[in-house]
Amino acid sequence: MSLFPGIFKAYDIRGVYPHEFDEAAARWIGQAFVAHLNAHRIAVGRDMRLSSGRLAAAFIEGATTQGADVVDYGLIGTDMLYYAVIQDEFDGGAEITASHNPKDFNGIKLVGPHATALSGDAGISDIRDMIASGSIPPPGKATGTVAPAQLLDRYLSHVLSFIDVNVIKPFKLVLDAGSGMAGLVAPKLFDALPCHTTRLCFEIDGSFPNHEANPLIENNRRDLVAAVIETHADAGIAWDGDADRCFFVDGEGRFVPGDFITTLLAESFLLENPGATILYDVRASHAVPDIVARHKGTSLMNRVGHAFFKNRMRDTDAIFGGEVTGHYYFRDNGFADNGFIPALLILELMSRKHATLSELLAPLRERYFLSGEINTNVHNMAVVAAKIEQLAARYTDGVQHRMDGLSVEYPDWHFNVRPSNTEALLRLNLEGATPELMTAKRDEVLTVIREP
Repeated sequence: MSLFPGIFKAYDIRGVYPHEFDEAAARWIGQAFVAHLNAHRIAVGRDMRLSSGRLAAAFIEGATTQGADVVDYGLIGTDMLYYAVIQDEFDGGAEITASHNPKDFNGIKLVGPHATALSGDAGISDIRDMIASGSIPPPGKATGTVAPAQLLDRYLSHVLSFIDVNVIKPFKLVLDAGSGMAGLVAPKLFDALPCHTTRLCFEIDGSFPNHEANPLIENNRRDLVAAVIETHADAGIAWDGDADRCFFVDGEGRFVPGDFITTLLAESFLLENPGATILYDVRASHAVPDIVARHKGTSLMNRVGHAFFKNRMRDTDAIFGGEVTGHYYFRDNGFADNGFIPALLILELMSRKHATLSELLAPLRERYFLSGEINTNVHNMAVVAAKIEQLAARYTDGVQHRMDGLSVEYPDWHFNVRPSNTEALLRLNLEGATPELMTAKRDEVLTVIREP
């Protein structure tokens, strides 16, 4: 069997359709997934990409050929798929999606029982090797069945259970679904709230006619920011393509870093659950561990990636975890990430504190100064490794760790440099105690990264 090996990533399977990832690959992966899990019953969903229907059908064909019964939820977001696997006790699940990637990409996110994520370290590499070696075992029973199912109403009730709807104030909001799967959930969800909403890109369309569904890119937030300012909204909320991540801009149109959202939500959880454990990733602002310590909780730094977060959340019984890139994880959501619960919790926090999002963020913006993630193209992965060692040698007087790439800590600034899991890139995140220090150290570290 011949597959493009580059589609097997650290967190999922992803490639350009059909040149790198096609129906034949999806069919083989469906077979190998069922064989790897020894699954008898799995859930399958898909996003709105133009190729997702064909790829889902091929994956389901492979899974049923291997003997698994499939419940096909059709067009749903990734976090809905996680919810289905957890609530309906499937042996595993698959969402056909390429998340935030451009429209010519597609892929699969795979989970086992309880929506435990498969990763390149555990599961995805086994599936890859099983296919490459032609060692998918013969089916153990007759061809499995396929049954369609609906999920939306149950899912909406679940996410709304995280807040007291009665305390939500009638905020003026701008919502950008990015032509993605948020367009399925957000209309009914926000109809259940007293908020006044301006709705952008709610038509589900895998050709992404307005902009790519990646709100981390500033250009993709341009319409959202303009609408927030034009309508004098209290906040703007955007989602990525498969709607498992959400992003915020405040009433002034300023983008809110994911680590600041993690900080706000961590404080909210700790006020209700003293001493609880909070996870944050290696790139995050010191605002997160600082606020957790202030409320006598336990903060744990973690490797980047949803598979690694979910597994450690389970291991530590953490109540909440957040990543800089907009993934937020909740113990009461089966330790899985979700793209709508954070939006509801932030609105509830604003309501309870009688504060705007800008006012909630003001103490953080006055103390913590972030570079944001800065990507540098390098020639190949060998150069990536050499650059990391060069940085380690340059900053030997700092406290270093290698949990994920290289992190270096000083009393008044710190940085993390890590390789991309999908491209020949080095990613820098840096924080300083003053804007001037952040700028100076950012430029200093970038010079080392980018010098020949």
